[in-house]
Amino acid sequence: MSATLRGVIAAIATPVEENGAPDLKRAINLARYLLDSGCDALNVLGTTGEATSFARDERMAVMGAYKAAGLPLDRLMVGTGAAAVADAVALTRHAAELGFAGALVLPPFYYKGVPDDGLVAYIDTLVTATAARPIPIYLYHFPAMSGLPWHVNLIKRLLESYPARIVGLKDSSGDMAYARSAAAIAPHFAVFPSTEAALIEARGGTFAGCISATANVNADLCARAWRDGDAAALDAAVTIRKLFDGKPLVSGVKALLAHIHGDPALARVKPPLAPFSAADRAAVCAGHDAVRAERAA
Repeated sequence: MSATLRGVIAAIATPVEENGAPDLKRAINLARYLLDSGCDALNVLGTTGEATSFARDERMAVMGAYKAAGLPLDRLMVGTGAAAVADAVALTRHAAELGFAGALVLPPFYYKGVPDDGLVAYIDTLVTATAARPIPIYLYHFPAMSGLPWHVNLIKRLLESYPARIVGLKDSSGDMAYARSAAAIAPHFAVFPSTEAALIEARGGTFAGCISATANVNADLCARAWRDGDAAALDAAVTIRKLFDGKPLVSGVKALLAHIHGDPALARVKPPLAPFSAADRAAVCAGHDAVRAERAA
């Protein structure tokens, strides 16, 4: 089994109803918009998708809604990691049964400093539980959030133990030296940094693409950079990304989505996240509009 996903992947936001449930209709519409706007694939229910704030059944409902809407699941990976291994198993099995292209797996994130043997046992449980429908597994490296790294030697051990199942990694650490080290482990191991700034390097073959939160709002620019090597488009995409520096990224992306689509409901976040501040919203929206105006001139 090898990774099939490549290119520009948006870590898609999950719209939220007023009662806190996932807004399935808006979720489907946003997915279609992003796929039509240049995304090669989508990462559903990741950090930007607020996955760990939703209950297991809510996450399954989002997966099922994408399937029922006829979205191309061969272009969607879905976050299935959880603190409880039984939840991770249930979510990964559900993703496999529905036909998602891959499962993106956070380490079980409550206990810190656990030995590698414990993380291997976690992956072994997922692999064994999905043997009948062997969905490709992408490791999700985000130690700032999870507190547990998929470090390079651990990845090598997992690839040796489960060569047919472990196909890639999303790296949200921001450490490009780590990302390059992970990508060098094996030629078939697909590494996706979390920033579109890596797309030109990815075109050279180092990475498989990027999985970016800000591809929710600059997918067309990212696509031009990835497909055509358009440096000006990449500069514009990165300029939009930098608008969020020092600001809450998830609520910020949602606030800009609400502005772009003229739909205030898209700005809703689920506790414990809080809405983007009015001042930050005004600054980010003005900055985005200025980039777009300059591109159109």
